[in-house]
Amino acid sequence: MLKRILFLLSIAILSVPLTAQNKTITLEEIWNGSFSPERLQSLRSMNDGLHYTVIQLNGSQKTSSIVKYDYETSAKKDTLLSSDMSNVPFFTTYAFSKDESKLLIGTEIEQIYRRSRKGVYHVVFLEQMQMMTIANEKIQEPTLSPDGSRVAYVWENNLYVKDLKSTQNQKITSDGKINAVINGITDWVYEEEFAFVRAFEWNADGKRIAYLRFDERAVPEFSMDVYGSGLYPDQQVFKYPKAGEVNATVSLKIFDLESGEESDIDLGDAYYIPRIKWMNDPDILTVQVLNRKQNHLQFKGVNARTNSVYTIMEETDPAYIDITDDLTFLDDDRFIWTSEASGNNHIYVYAKDGTSQQQITEGPWE
Repeated sequence: MLKRILFLLSIAILSVPLTAQNKTITLEEIWNGSFSPERLQSLRSMNDGLHYTVIQLNGSQKTSSIVKYDYETSAKKDTLLSSDMSNVPFFTTYAFSKDESKLLIGTEIEQIYRRSRKGVYHVVFLEQMQMMTIANEKIQEPTLSPDGSRVAYVWENNLYVKDLKSTQNQKITSDGKINAVINGITDWVYEEEFAFVRAFEWNADGKRIAYLRFDERAVPEFSMDVYGSGLYPDQQVFKYPKAGEVNATVSLKIFDLESGEESDIDLGDAYYIPRIKWMNDPDILTVQVLNRKQNHLQFKGVNARTNSVYTIMEETDPAYIDITDDLTFLDDDRFIWTSEASGNNHIYVYAKDGTSQQQITEGPWE
């Protein structure tokens, strides 16, 4: 009986028209995204809590748009921006300003390592439907200030701020150099092991920027051949510490945009600085510090008025402590934190100064 069923299925399959096989597939279709699966891209929930936006890309036609949808009905409400509009180029990334009056879009994106990339970025003023290019060069990690009046970004290992009203650029650092010093973005080790690239943060009122500086001059170099469109490969040389070799020396800086003064923050014997994040209080920066074994984490606060450093809380583990982005400040700067201290990953709420805690979830599960 089974053989008969299989035989009938074979006949049915063979009898299906094979017209699809007659179409010639071109190399252009293979590489331009014609056969890429459709998926939800870059969903952003909007401030009203009623709508969300997604970016819709057509790789073969090189068109992109940001479309607004209704949460309750899933109905399309509006197209906020499209590369079909006048002077708007094909873009593949976007971010809103805090008040949603501006869009930061990325074009000509070029991958560097696993998470890092550079590209040409533009700010779109939605009410006027006007566009401003941040820089003609390919830059990294452009980020709007909380009030949307400025953009901070990194170019050639230096940190810059562009004023969107005056269009003037302010150079925050000047010692950045390839394979020597990096300001505002991470080195290869931090990008790969701690899963982040942007190493600068605006404070709540947009008057200060905290950033990490990587001095990798003592780190040994590694080289590899990269094949592209040319007849011969290009040799890529970068700093790469193998086991037992020295890592980059990392330091924390705070730059005051009004006074133009920069402060060096003394974190003691901090070996790794895997996260920095401002509280809602514009004067308080929080810093996560790890020892080299990565089994002792100190969560520190920095008072930007006095540059004083204090410990909010700390954790130790016999093995290692996993670094995550699970840190959320509430309006009063109490903070939500996840920890594996109990043996499973659970959620805790701490007071602003870390003196008290409430365990929100518990049990033999993550």
